[in-house]
Parts: sequence; C-alpha cells; structure tokens
Amino acid sequence: MRKSRMPALQKTAPVFAALGDPTRLRLIAALCAGGALSIAQLTGGTAITRQAVTKHLEVLADAGLVRDIRQGRERLWELEPSRLDEARHSLEAIAVQWDQRSQRLKTFVEK
Repeated sequence: MRKSRMPALQKTAPVFAALGDPTRLRLIAALCAGGALSIAQLTGGTAITRQAVTKHLEVLADAGLVRDIRQGRERLWELEPSRLDEARHSLEAIAVQWDQRSQRLKTFVEK
C-alpha cells in the first residue's frame, strides 16, 4: 500500500473500530433513518439499558460519527455523516488498489 494513503487510513481506523460492534452499528442505522434521537428513543423496544447505549454513543462520538445536541433539557444524538463519507472513500481507495492488482495479476497470468 502506498505510504501517501496511510494517513487517510489511519484517520478512519477509529471509525471502522467503532462500527465493528453490532450495537453501535445498529445505533448508526437508527440515526441514519430517524434523524436526531434521544436515548429513550434509541433504547425503545430493545433490552439494552440507557446507560449501555450512552457508553456506545460516547464511543461513536469519540470516533466522530455522532454528536449530541441539547434541545431544552433533552440530549439528542445525531449522525455526523462526514465521517462515514471519509470511511467510504477509504474503502473505495482500497477497492481501486485491489482491482488494479487483480488486473495486473490477470494480465501476468494470461501472458
């Protein structure tokens, strides 16, 4: 892998680590579908506690994937889509490299 791409991949590594947990991935999906949501809304219909969801949201916030906003006395959580876009771009760069290497291998084998 080119060294020029390493800083971008290192920058997105916390995003991938945060998304590696099924509960956090479910929270991201809920926030994608529902806009800004409260802890009560995020825990509704699940067996997970509010405290556990709060800890997961803090991990997501540390990775830059979500942010909290105050609405009166309520704390709402919303998606920070730019971090997902950065992660997607990193995966696309890896896919391009993979395709290029696969094509080189195919060309070599066919010779």
